[in-house]
Amino acid sequence: MSGPRFTELANSLPASVPFVGPETQERAQGSGFVARLGANENVFGPSPKALSAMSAADIWKYGDPESFELKAALAAKHGVLPENIVIGEGIDGLLGYLVRLLIAPGDGVVTTAGAYPTFNYHVTGYGGALHMVPYVEDTESPALLLKKAFDTDAKLIYIANPDNPMASVNSAKAVQEMINNLPENAVLCLDEAYIEFAPEGCAPKIDTSHPRVIRFRTFSKAYGMAGARVGYAITHPDFAKAFDKVRNHFGMNRAAQAGALAALDDAGYLAETLENVAVAKARIADIARANGLVPLPSATNFITVDCGQDADFAKALVAALGTLGVFIRMPFSAPQNRCIRISAGKPADLDLLEKSLPEALRRVAETKTNADTPTNTIG
Repeated sequence: MSGPRFTELANSLPASVPFVGPETQERAQGSGFVARLGANENVFGPSPKALSAMSAADIWKYGDPESFELKAALAAKHGVLPENIVIGEGIDGLLGYLVRLLIAPGDGVVTTAGAYPTFNYHVTGYGGALHMVPYVEDTESPALLLKKAFDTDAKLIYIANPDNPMASVNSAKAVQEMINNLPENAVLCLDEAYIEFAPEGCAPKIDTSHPRVIRFRTFSKAYGMAGARVGYAITHPDFAKAFDKVRNHFGMNRAAQAGALAALDDAGYLAETLENVAVAKARIADIARANGLVPLPSATNFITVDCGQDADFAKALVAALGTLGVFIRMPFSAPQNRCIRISAGKPADLDLLEKSLPEALRRVAETKTNADTPTNTIG
């Protein structure tokens, strides 16, 4: 009996996902993580106002397919019109719609090698041709991305500012120069998921007059609503309207819409969260330094830590911490894969990290010593 007749493109794709979730890892190792510090979630959670609004939502109803109230609130926040806003199922969902709108098989797309893999996943899924540039001093390079776009006649350029997984950031001036020099036939996708954590001066002024610039933001990070899946884009009204051709019109659930709207109305809780994250990051950096590791500057809600060795060492350290109940991740592309990445946590999470990191390092060193020790055999 034959199976489904998949498309030629679908048959060519690897059976892979951008990330292996912590739940999958917990099932594989037969035990749960105590400190969940690997997914860049906001462990401090949503605003109490958001929680109250979500619990009170008439969840038996579909969400408003136009997200009318949320669009209006976001437009007021950013000084734009509701027609400039697109709402979607997190930035991940919106990236999928963006690629579907722009990329046909063989179309060129430029990104940074080792940057956000979910974007690459969508490009590959629609048959796009990925063209990579390297990081420059662990930071995404607008100049290299633009040059590669000109060289390849790319239709789409992706940059995250601040960046995941390195936590680095470009200045508003550098990003604005990228916008000013954008190739005539290219769209710039500016992923600003972590912008609330960045220092002042990292985000250029929002200008929705450019027809080929789209900026993505989220409620998953600073607002603590990763599980609700609420993201949005800010762009030219014609570009925003095009998303109606491909988006899942009932993709936004009613509780998530209500929670996001309430979260926007609680600036005090957002400020408290940003302070909690800053305190946690400072402690993670101290823990890293106390163990001979080097924390890199961070404009996000996580710290990327340079282990000073190779990818095998970093991978072993991630695994060793996992067996001790601490879930973290690491960059997957050289040379950034010399590092590990640790999200901000609550005090109890970081207590466990502080206790576990020396033991994990000891285990990794012991394993390496045993592997390097010659074994006498009888011939």
